[in-house]
Amino acid sequence: MEGNAIKKHRAGFVNIIGNPNVGKSTLMNALVGEKLSIVTAKAQTTRHRILGIVNTDDYQIVSSDTPGILKPNYRLQQNMMKFVETAIGDADIILYVTDVVETADKNGEYIAKLRQVECPVVLVINKIDLSDQPKVLELMAWWKEQLPNAEIFPVSAQEKFNLENVYEAIVRNLPESPAWFDKDAFTDKNLRFFASEIIREKILLNYDKEIPYCCEVGIEEFKEGEERYEISAVIYVMRDSQKGILIGKGGAALKRLGTQARIEMEDFFQRKVFLRLFVKVDEDWRTSRKELRRFGYED
Repeated sequence: MEGNAIKKHRAGFVNIIGNPNVGKSTLMNALVGEKLSIVTAKAQTTRHRILGIVNTDDYQIVSSDTPGILKPNYRLQQNMMKFVETAIGDADIILYVTDVVETADKNGEYIAKLRQVECPVVLVINKIDLSDQPKVLELMAWWKEQLPNAEIFPVSAQEKFNLENVYEAIVRNLPESPAWFDKDAFTDKNLRFFASEIIREKILLNYDKEIPYCCEVGIEEFKEGEERYEISAVIYVMRDSQKGILIGKGGAALKRLGTQARIEMEDFFQRKVFLRLFVKVDEDWRTSRKELRRFGYED
């Protein structure tokens, strides 16, 4: 009789948290098998909470990438940290990502919070390709003292090393539940969101200093034609000097940015893209509740 028992479906929210630059977005993209979160070497690359969904007949994993933990200096960052707090509160499994580079006890208040959660904690020590075995074993022992109930996995998300064991731990800890999303869904975000994120990624990659952190992208128009998508986007900056840097001499810098973004959009959407880019000054966008709501950072 037991052999004929119906297998129960499992589904749950696997929320990925950790400090900036530890590889959360790279890990999520690798686990989901899609490039959903932008990845650069700069801190604060991820600003939103982004869901990536993996479906099989037996389970549904809803992974959630979140902004890196930081001490907020302005309203945008305060709202980014609200995404992190929400992710801790509604998780079925918490995937806490650290690495071999950062000081292990950075933002120790979040480690204290992880000791109190009732859901399973899977702790990932990333970037082990940058270290050696004695250091990794030392870190694993230290984390076992801090979070004795956590399952700990040394990995390299970039090299996709040991990720299968992380994935198996996630599946093993999923609660019994019907699917939360349609089985053909792979994210909760729409095409406009990914268009804006691709543009923002190219800003992060092409510009230094404060420029990427003073920019936000708004999609003004997104026409889905049979043969191509027509997209108009505005890049908002905080000062006229930043607008000049973004555009560059004779518009060359903005043209290069637009070309890179268009090529990646065509790969992501699997459709030809006609992209128009504009730059506007909005000195209050990081602090204005109205503006942050427009960009999806406020309810």
